[in-house]
Amino acid sequence: MLFQSTSSPPCLCGSFNSLIKFVTAEVIIIKTLRHSRLAILTVLIVIVLTIALVFKLTNSGTQSGSLFSSGELSINPSKVTVRKGPGLDYSKVKVTKTFQSQILQKRNGWLKVRLANNKTAWVPSWQAENTVAKTAATKLSNATIVIDAGHGGNDSGALYDESETSSYYMEKNYTLKLAKLVAKELRARGARVILTRDNDRYVDLKSRPETAESIHADAFISFHFDSSPYANEGTGVTTYYYHKGNNSKKLASAINSQFNNLPLRNNGVDFSDFLVLRDNTRPAILCEMGYINTDQDFKQITSSTYRAKVAKDIVNGLDKYFKEVN
Repeated sequence: MLFQSTSSPPCLCGSFNSLIKFVTAEVIIIKTLRHSRLAILTVLIVIVLTIALVFKLTNSGTQSGSLFSSGELSINPSKVTVRKGPGLDYSKVKVTKTFQSQILQKRNGWLKVRLANNKTAWVPSWQAENTVAKTAATKLSNATIVIDAGHGGNDSGALYDESETSSYYMEKNYTLKLAKLVAKELRARGARVILTRDNDRYVDLKSRPETAESIHADAFISFHFDSSPYANEGTGVTTYYYHKGNNSKKLASAINSQFNNLPLRNNGVDFSDFLVLRDNTRPAILCEMGYINTDQDFKQITSSTYRAKVAKDIVNGLDKYFKEVN
């Protein structure tokens, strides 16, 4: 209860039934104080102010994800990681027993909860709200990852053949297929995944890193397919980074190390000044997964088997990365 009075105003974490009881009580007081106009006026003011306060707090709670916006969560620490703050950057809080808590606040996909010792902590919402979690929480399942499918809509990206107009020969088609597959694999491992696009639509280049910034993503991966000035000149996969000081290079190395099992040559890790990397303060990489205008590469790019291998490599690389940096 957030406040008390002699006539017991409503508890702000309950329903409006208590408010009705409170108003009824005040009406009784009015009847007993008919001889005093000042007393009646005072009580009426109290009623109006109480209703206004409850209405304001109810709306505020709904917007911020506090007590009014959800029921009580049951949190099993063997399935859900409890941390001191809303993100992987914060240390874990040791909790040994399942506990119940209201949601006190929401931030970047994390929920603020109250522990049994009355202290507060944070849990990832995608774990806490998943009542059927079958596996223990991991660093990967704690992570928020932005997957960026390059190009889209009227931006076709590179082409297998400049004379072709079918989407079958367009880069944008395969970046989306790969992005969706990687997202599916990551979600199966419990991670929270945000796609910059999930269909064939144009997405402004600048908004892509902004997505990662806005949700404080733990990793940003942009998928592309390379091309050379002349057909069949280039081949292989390359992983790019821009920033060195925010773990982007470590992320690039961890993921690229998994690509040695692919049928295309691994060209390694390299620096590049791509906008989606340069304008991104979160750990960010760009993966060129083959040359779309090279016959042998295009054969792999169009293969669902190849994309499945890449998706598993990405997941394994992320798993390796989070174990190394957190």
